[in-house]
Amino acid sequence: MPGKRVLIIIAVAAGVLVLYLLGSEKQREKAAASPGGQTSSSSSSSSTQCRMVVTADILNVRSSPEQNAPKVGSYKKDAQTDAEKTVQNGFRKLSDNRWASADFLKALPGRDC
Repeated sequence: MPGKRVLIIIAVAAGVLVLYLLGSEKQREKAAASPGGQTSSSSSSSSTQCRMVVTADILNVRSSPEQNAPKVGSYKKDAQTDAEKTVQNGFRKLSDNRWASADFLKALPGRDC
């Protein structure tokens, strides 16, 4: 039956496309979270999620909200990253054990930060 073959081919192609899209999203997340990971991707899972753009030439990411905390990564100017609303000692929490100076992070328009 040619009709059944066509449906099977379409289903397999759709499955491959879904897997490709899921893998692409994971790569973007991994790039944003990796030490020194600079990302300029403007896509985000939610348009209201707190997302920031780096305004310094180089922004160091530290393991805690302290000036002398160990450096765990960095971002280049205009890189974008997800962030949390928490600001402590002038540092904004990006994720667990990742903090950056709030002075050099600017919320993207329309984001809840």
